Amino acid sequence: MEPMEPQIETEVPAKESQPDPGAFSSSAEPAHQERRKRARRTWETPPAPVPAPRLDDYRGIVGAADIDELRFLAQELKGKTVKMVNSTAVGGGVAEMLNQLVPLLNEVEVQTNWEVITGGNDFFEVTKAFHNALQGSDYQLTQHARDIFLMHNEQNRQRVQFSEDVVVIHDPQPAALIRARQQSPQRWVWRCHIDLSSPNPEVWGFLRPFIEQYDAAIFSSQSFTRQLAIPQYLFYPCIDPLSEKNKDLEDSFVQQVCDEFGIDRSRPIVTQVSRFDRAKDPVGVVYAFKQARKYVDCQLVLAGGGASDDPEGAAVLKEVKEAAGEDPDIIILDLPPWCALEINALQRASTLVVQKSIREGFGLTVTEALWKGKPTIAGAVGGIPNQIIHKLTGVLVHSVEGCAYQIRYLLTHPDFAKQLGQNGREHVRENFLMTTNVLRWLLLFRILRAGGAS
Repeated sequence: MEPMEPQIETEVPAKESQPDPGAFSSSAEPAHQERRKRARRTWETPPAPVPAPRLDDYRGIVGAADIDELRFLAQELKGKTVKMVNSTAVGGGVAEMLNQLVPLLNEVEVQTNWEVITGGNDFFEVTKAFHNALQGSDYQLTQHARDIFLMHNEQNRQRVQFSEDVVVIHDPQPAALIRARQQSPQRWVWRCHIDLSSPNPEVWGFLRPFIEQYDAAIFSSQSFTRQLAIPQYLFYPCIDPLSEKNKDLEDSFVQQVCDEFGIDRSRPIVTQVSRFDRAKDPVGVVYAFKQARKYVDCQLVLAGGGASDDPEGAAVLKEVKEAAGEDPDIIILDLPPWCALEINALQRASTLVVQKSIREGFGLTVTEALWKGKPTIAGAVGGIPNQIIHKLTGVLVHSVEGCAYQIRYLLTHPDFAKQLGQNGREHVRENFLMTTNVLRWLLLFRILRAGGAS
């Protein structure tokens, strides 16, 4: 990828602002709204499960040598057992990655099981607050919250068997399961998918003693690491280029999806795909869109849903709808978790993709957009700067005003936008595909087997 030096006004980071939702009066055609009312809604029915890709299916994407390397590295691990544990089977990037990773590890005969913890609303409310606090939000840790966290972790410890050679615990929710560790050569790894660069000191002080009982910790970005008494590793999250969300689609299907949702492909489409989560700032995207549309014609699509471990989604969705008002050019789609093909089609139909996060773990929706060659605007937070090299593979923003400016700029400079999209796709190919993730796990398992992590 050759560096470019486009003439782009330098954006000065500004304080997040909340412009008046009614400041812009839309002149969009009423037909757009009417078309949405007639949508067929076929996406409401879950599709039949799709067989997981096989390793050889990736040869045309990454090359035969990379696939042969994975099979070679797995040879001395055959028969070893692994258990992956997280907090939800659907919704969010962790579940999506495990859905693809586990079958591929089993294919190379590293026997891998995936367990999802259980808990009540009280538990997930506490762990959602922990999640936000670990990414810098204010939070007062109470003894009641500690007790709920420990009680549900203990219930899961008693429910689940941990007899595998390696146990991988994903994120804070099940972190206290380390108390189930057996006195054996068994190895335990904590995989952290969130930004720990500025954690709430109370919450981190509560969790850290559990984390330091693990044999290793894995982070998604160099900036997320903490001072720990255990080895730390860098694993970029990844996408599966052959999954329903990322595979190539016929344009006729893309058109069908746009027709169902009332999206006019003859006009520019700006899209953000994410859970309805304040950290993703969907309300800020609405305001940025309304600012940009004063100068350029476009539509906004906000497509997302919730996750079973996130109790705030409904409240955030309500806030987004209030900010959007009756604007017919703002299309809000609250989609169930099985709509991967529809999300794929929406991203492919988009002129620009936005991910205006104000806190972020890694942001796999950015990876997805880059893989599809889409010019991408994203918040300069979390692991996003690992993916978006400013003005080379996308553009980074710090504010509503900056996002609005970049929407306007990229829509009026299509050649530069196209080059960003091409560069972004190659960046993903080199760093963020599922085969690279399998490679990292196999190497770590070999290190753990040799005793090198302790």
